[in-house]
Order: sequence, then C-alpha cells, then structure tokens
Amino acid sequence: MKPPSKRSFNLIPNGKIRIHSWSWVIVSVLLAGLEWFQPSRTWMTLLIILGGTWLAAFLWTLILGRGLSIKREMRYGWAQVGDALQERYTLYNDSPLPAPWLEVLDHSSIPDYQSGRITAIKGREILGWRTEGICTRRGLYTLGPTSLRSGDPLGLCSVEIHQPDSAVLLVLPPVLPLPSIEIAAGGLAGEGRHQRRTALETTVSVETIREYAHGDPMRAIHWPTSARRGTLFVRQFDHMPSADWWIFLDMEGRAQAGRGSQSTEEYGIILAASLANWGIRQGRKVGLVTHGEGLTWLPPQRSSSQLMGIMRALAVAYTGERPLADLLVEARRSIRFGASLIVITPNVESGWIAPLLQLVDNGITPTALLLDPAAVGGAVSIKGVDRILADHGVSHTLIPPELFDQPAAHPGKQGRWEWQVVAPGKVIAVHHPVRSDWRRLA
Repeated sequence: MKPPSKRSFNLIPNGKIRIHSWSWVIVSVLLAGLEWFQPSRTWMTLLIILGGTWLAAFLWTLILGRGLSIKREMRYGWAQVGDALQERYTLYNDSPLPAPWLEVLDHSSIPDYQSGRITAIKGREILGWRTEGICTRRGLYTLGPTSLRSGDPLGLCSVEIHQPDSAVLLVLPPVLPLPSIEIAAGGLAGEGRHQRRTALETTVSVETIREYAHGDPMRAIHWPTSARRGTLFVRQFDHMPSADWWIFLDMEGRAQAGRGSQSTEEYGIILAASLANWGIRQGRKVGLVTHGEGLTWLPPQRSSSQLMGIMRALAVAYTGERPLADLLVEARRSIRFGASLIVITPNVESGWIAPLLQLVDNGITPTALLLDPAAVGGAVSIKGVDRILADHGVSHTLIPPELFDQPAAHPGKQGRWEWQVVAPGKVIAVHHPVRSDWRRLA
C-alpha cells in the first residue's frame, strides 16, 4: 500500500506542518534498520545525508511556523460600487531563518478582488506593502481571513498558518442623477419642479395668508383672519406636496430578466437607491418596502440615517418568491391616506394592478416605474402593462436601460484621485481620496 503523500501535524498555534516527501522518511527508516542489523559506513553515511536533510527541513519549517505572522489593515468601513478598496499588509518574521518562498493567501469574499501574493522574507525582517481594488458589486462581504504558507528551501515540508482576523465590508449600490421622472403628486424627480395640486392639497404646507381672489377654493379660506379683518382671506400654499414616499421594489425572482449588472434586478436596486437619495435630500420622508430573501419594511422618515438604512437594505437585497401583489395588499393596512406610492417593477403580468387600484380608492397616489424585461433579453415586453396603466389613469414611466449604462452608474470615488488637464503640461487634482485611518482586521 502506498503511503499518503501529505500529512499534517498541529505543532504550532493556528498552523499545520505538512510533509511533502514521505519517501525520504521511508528510506531513512530502512537505512536505520540496515545499520542496526548490518552495520556499515555506507548505510551510516546515507542515513546521515538523507535523514539529516529531512530533519533539518522539518526543523526549519517548524521554526518558521513559530516566527511568521501578518497584520492586515483596511480603510473605510463601507464602500459604494466603484469605490477603491485599500489595504495595508505587514509581514513579520521573528525567526532567525529566512523564508525563501512564502505565499500570502487571501480568503476574502469580495468579487473580483484578491490581494494575495508570493514573496520571500529574510530572518528577523519586516515587510510591508499596500493593495488596492475596485468594489464592483453591491453586497455584504468579508475581508479576510488570511493564510501564510512557507517551508524549507528544498520543499520537503511546508507550514500553513491561518490568521482568522477578518472584517465585514458593506458595498452600497450606486446612486444615479435621475432624469425627469414624474412622481404623481410629488414633483418631478431629478429637477424638483412643482406640480399642480391634486388629491393631496390637504397635505401641503402653508406659506402665507392673502386676500381672497375669484376662483380660490372655499376650503382654503382662513376663517380666523377673515373674521378679524372683516373680509375673506385664504391660505397660500407652496405647491409642493409633503406626502410621504413609499418605494415598493418588486424582487420576485420569476419577474426578473437579464444577468449580472445588466438585469432588471440590479436596475431596480439602482433606481430605488437613486429615488431614495433624491427624495431625502429634497426634504421628503421616504420609506422602502421589498421582499426578496426576506422582508424589508422601512416606514418613511426624513434623515440621513434613514437614507443609510435604505442603502444598507438595498445592498443585501436579492430575489425571492414573494409576489408584488401580496405586498400591495398588505400596504392597505399600513399606508395612510395621502401618501405617494412608487412601484418599481419588471412584472409583465397584470395581477398586481388590481391591488394597486384598490390603494387609489383608499386615497393613496401611485406611480409605476416600469423596467422592460425584453430590453435585457426577456421573452415578453412590459408594454402591455404600460397600456393597462394608461387606461386606468395611473401615472407611470417606462425606464430605458440606457439610464443605467452611463458612467455615473459607477460613481464611487472613495479612495480615488481624479485629475484634470487645465493647460498644456499642467494637471490639477479635482478629487482627493477621502481621508480615513487604517483599522486592523479583528
């Protein structure tokens, strides 16, 4: 029976020593047996050469395993698609022996990022280097752990040291500058233009009080002022509805089409993130509802922490089995009168339209932002749903895939320089990397 080619020994903390050439061990044992039963200078010489070489290699590897260590540091606790990921490595060899070959193995889960390398280090030496990559995909990832692999110069033995330190890195979806997308009773996303007041007049804020003019609605009369001054005065509205925005993102797997970054799933994530960013920065209360692998239900709020909460939820949102129609049915019990509901969906089936129209009966104003599966390889176009919504008077917009192909779809700038040529031979920096301290993985 042939002996195994490798076997490991746990002789060092967080590490294992492997023997790669058992033939040296077997031959050394045979030579020792021959020397015992038939003493000879030949056997002794070969035993000293072969056995001594193997023993020296094993001890060399053992000493290296006890002396090698690595420290790994990163910048930034979160990133956005397109941001630069920077790390700093410091490799220590506290043993007196050199490591003629050494592999640094990175076990991070970040797509398209590997910071491992092959190097060498002398005895009692410290090596340092930096690595950089680009965050290409949203999600929650692990940076680390790390392993070191080295051994003796002949490769008879090797040691692998596992460094368990790791850190969690959240990569947020990109945020796009939106074109003119009409949000019913909520202005014009991307330009902030005001719309004529409709069903949400009761939710707008008051700017001032003025004298009554012919054609003003009677419900706008300010009776205390009119009684005090003896003539009619009305409230002057600012024409910007303050309705809450509820963003409903359809993450049903059966409704999606396309793959990777060119899919309705990713388009919906980017669109929801961009709308939430625009709405909150314009002073609106924005909420998010979606159901992929799990339910996300964030009631509308107006704060930077709400925006970060929405971005975190979108970063880890993936498709599931819950249909959009079920979420809209549940919304009838939770969304108050006068709210603005924004549905983002690629669903070509019309089953979700009936519960949407029921919400209209409850005083909720919907807007549908449609993503066409046919534009990313799907078999059916969403234009049939577009016509049904038009027949029922529901505000809707068909979002072209070209919106997501623009360079701004990867807007991350953290950790990156941007330069501009202002004159022949003169270049200036127009964007500096965000300053951040190095943090050790733990």
